[in-house]
Amino acid sequence: MSKLTVRAGTADDFLDVMRILDAGLLEADASDIRTKLDAGDCLVAESSGRVVGALVLDGDFIEAVAVSPSRRGRGIGTKLVRAAATNRERLVATFDAGVRPFYEALDFAIERAEGEREDEGERFRGVHDDFQ
Repeated sequence: MSKLTVRAGTADDFLDVMRILDAGLLEADASDIRTKLDAGDCLVAESSGRVVGALVLDGDFIEAVAVSPSRRGRGIGTKLVRAAATNRERLVATFDAGVRPFYEALDFAIERAEGEREDEGERFRGVHDDFQ
C-alpha cells in the first residue's frame, strides 16, 4: 500500500466523504457534511490520491468514522482517530456493539450509552482523554 496521509478535508472531498460514509452504512446529512468540511471538522485519509477514510467531528464528539471496505483492517481508522486527538484534550463517541473492539483497541473508556432502548440494539459510549 502506498503512503497514507491524514489531512483536513476540503469541499473538493465532499463526494468521496459521502461515498465512504455510505459504504460504512453511516447516515450522514449532506449539508452537515459540507458544513463540517468548510469548518475543518472532517479529516480524510488519502492513499495514492484517493480518499480511503473519513472522520467527522462535532467538537470533541466523533460523529462518524469510516474506511473504504477494501482498506479496512489496515489501521486507517486508528490513524484518523489519533489525528483527531492531536488538537483535542479528549474524544467521545457513541457506537454499536460491533464497533466496540475498535474503540477498545484505542483505549477508550467504554460504558453502555444512556437512554438506550431495547429495540435499538446495544449502544455504547466511549471517552478517551489521554492520547499521548
